[in-house]
Amino acid sequence: MDTQTPRADGARGDVRPPTFREALVPLAVVVASLGVGSGLLGLSPHAPLLWSIAFAGLFARYRLGYDWDGVYDAAEGGLLMGMQAVLILFVIYGLIATWTAAGTIPGLMYYGLGLLSPAVFLPATALLSAVVAFAIGSSWTTVGTLGVAFIGIGSGLDVSAPMTAGAIVSGAYAGDKQSPLSDTTNLAAAVTDTDLYDHINAMRLGTAVALGLSVVGYAVLGMFAVTGSGGDAAAITEPLASAYALGPLVFLPLVVTFGLAISGYPALPSLIAGVFAGAGTAVLAQGRSFTAAWDAFLNGTAPETGSELVNGLLATGGVAGSGWTIAVVVAALALGGLLEGTGVLAVVADRLADVVWSRGSLVVATGAAALLTNAFTAQQYMSIVVPGVSLRELYDEYGLDSRDLSRAVEAAGTPTGPLFPWHAGAVFMAAALGFESSWAFVPYYFFGPLSVLALVGMALAGRATTPTDAERGAAPADD
Repeated sequence: MDTQTPRADGARGDVRPPTFREALVPLAVVVASLGVGSGLLGLSPHAPLLWSIAFAGLFARYRLGYDWDGVYDAAEGGLLMGMQAVLILFVIYGLIATWTAAGTIPGLMYYGLGLLSPAVFLPATALLSAVVAFAIGSSWTTVGTLGVAFIGIGSGLDVSAPMTAGAIVSGAYAGDKQSPLSDTTNLAAAVTDTDLYDHINAMRLGTAVALGLSVVGYAVLGMFAVTGSGGDAAAITEPLASAYALGPLVFLPLVVTFGLAISGYPALPSLIAGVFAGAGTAVLAQGRSFTAAWDAFLNGTAPETGSELVNGLLATGGVAGSGWTIAVVVAALALGGLLEGTGVLAVVADRLADVVWSRGSLVVATGAAALLTNAFTAQQYMSIVVPGVSLRELYDEYGLDSRDLSRAVEAAGTPTGPLFPWHAGAVFMAAALGFESSWAFVPYYFFGPLSVLALVGMALAGRATTPTDAERGAAPADD
């Protein structure tokens, strides 16, 4: 029988926050589960995530005093926070299939192979991805549309697929960070009470440094590590031209989706419109029946172009193929909700105050909190919200402007998701670009680590600290 006493706010009377040592226990179990399950045993993330969820739930129930409803509510909070990501995953799988059936992705591959050379392909891919992500405000949309085409173009130019993926994801996150249309950019400004354009301006230098160094890295790879001569391009363009009608009409879904995004429509409605445009274009441009176009949305595409290489590049799973990916994301979101809802992450974030001794160290500690939150909650929204809310008063105590906090949480939160294979962003990027895990392209994903390093460098050099006006109080001096 449950003897806990309900309070007016719906919580239970003997529920308590964890101590710092207690908070480390479920975090250690998560690390051990993922390390042993995925790293040593080679399991997919599903089982290690389930082990972690089970332990976190039991820990909350029997150590922290939550009843089962409280445990469910905490997990549900993580799922609700990440529901948009799940819906975007669902739609993106169908969009890639309909754009393939419509000839949109084949058309991008066909014309892209005629314009790009192996030597310039990687830096050009990073820059083009950044421009598109900035224009539409979505790294996920950029990767799931143009990114898929770039993978095909890179294959035709004999460029390593992991290198191509690294350049795509680097550019996509760089452009997303600077876009006023981006949901994470707006979220970082909102939770830290910072003007949106003040936040964007504060991020500009660090983003430019990280993207610039990334492009230089891709240029070096293009000169010394890319051995392709582009001679394989015809092996892709000829089957594409014979299997698809590649006139201007095939780019209608691209125009519709990006036009809506640039006009300010959120990512999800823009992507859904892109699905309808793709299905319609498959009927009008490729002569598919209405039923066949929507069957591609559900079950994917299996083209017969006469080339196994091209068939492999254009084979898609549709909505039915999204189950593996969505299951990982749902489990990771539930785990993140348990860790956040039971106060585990907040306790760890608060403890950072004990290791801060200067303005610069506060910014570095904030970046560390965002990075760790990203790893344990598996979603970029929580990596912004948890440290953004937990450390706001500490920034006031140190007399720092809120833009320093917003810059730190986004610089170390938003672009670091692909570094953790169980992260919602990592799972999506890998699946959309044709990899089993983001680990395949992480060695070539330069922007995420460089964004964190740029933040640390700026903090140590005093370029990431902006003292507030004198009336907000004198700040402790830097060492």
